[in-house]
Amino acid sequence: MSSIGVLGAGTWGISLARMLSKSGHEIVVWSAVEREIDQLETERKHPNLPGMIIPDEVRFTKKMNEVCAGKQILLFAVPSVYVRETARKAAPYIPEGQIIVDVAKGIEPETLLTMTQVIQDEIPRQVHLVALSGPTHAEEVALDMPTTIVSACADIRIAEQVQTIFMNTCMRVYTNPDVAGVELCGAMKNVMALAAGISSGLGYGDNAKAAIITRGMAEISRLGAAMGCREQTFHGLAGMGDLIVTATSTHSRNNRCGMLIGKGVSPTEAVKRVGMVVEGINAIPAAVELAQRYQVEMPIVAAVDAVVNHGADPREAVTTLMNRDKKTELPESAPNDDRG
Repeated sequence: MSSIGVLGAGTWGISLARMLSKSGHEIVVWSAVEREIDQLETERKHPNLPGMIIPDEVRFTKKMNEVCAGKQILLFAVPSVYVRETARKAAPYIPEGQIIVDVAKGIEPETLLTMTQVIQDEIPRQVHLVALSGPTHAEEVALDMPTTIVSACADIRIAEQVQTIFMNTCMRVYTNPDVAGVELCGAMKNVMALAAGISSGLGYGDNAKAAIITRGMAEISRLGAAMGCREQTFHGLAGMGDLIVTATSTHSRNNRCGMLIGKGVSPTEAVKRVGMVVEGINAIPAAVELAQRYQVEMPIVAAVDAVVNHGADPREAVTTLMNRDKKTELPESAPNDDRG
């Protein structure tokens, strides 16, 4: 069995800590919020994961050196906006060759780096970085419901090591060498989930939601192709799979936040009511910048940006989308290039 340090005690970090502990691994959890560690250690449950009990075998610490030292795997489970800060704090304790698994989904707006790239940027030595991503609501993993996920690493042997450690009767893990594609999907699908939520908040139905999911993935795939990612990634678990679950589930913070915005709540107030980090809000600036940099048309992203960051009326944004120039879904002149 493996020794694993978990950095981050949110719903996803704690759900994975519990799951890995039940599989027999030695788990230590760290959080920058000391009162969070005290509460979890004492009560053995998470306030946002009803029905889940944290095994007594899961240990907690407030010391960064303790969560990092001598671990086969370090699991970064902090929100994307805290990944750089956490990596900087952890860097002195991370040895050469350490396997680091990141489950945060986002792109740093200032640098346009993915989360594994941000971590590597802060660690002055060579490490093995894995992006673990897919349709995985913490609320379901915490209750041992069947779940699938992707272990992405350029070194497939490392991806397979992570696959072996995380795989059990409830979690099925696939491997993928396309780290950039997996991370791009993880960040961009949150923006599309905001759009789906806004649509529901406006009172639109399943037809509109299906359109957002499919056309949203067309936008993400176009961007991925321009960035050199593998097409198959966008059709798989980290792509369409994660987009479906995030755009349709009541567990989705992004979907709930979008729904509130569609009902007329301001974006700031909507995030406050959700009560947790809404990664889609954080991902919008990077999505807009990447679309411009790679000259890729992303009308849904532009509409969400207009509503969230520029005060546009959601109904008018929908009207603008519906009144765009006529398109063909599969242009004959470029059968592999979808410009809808």
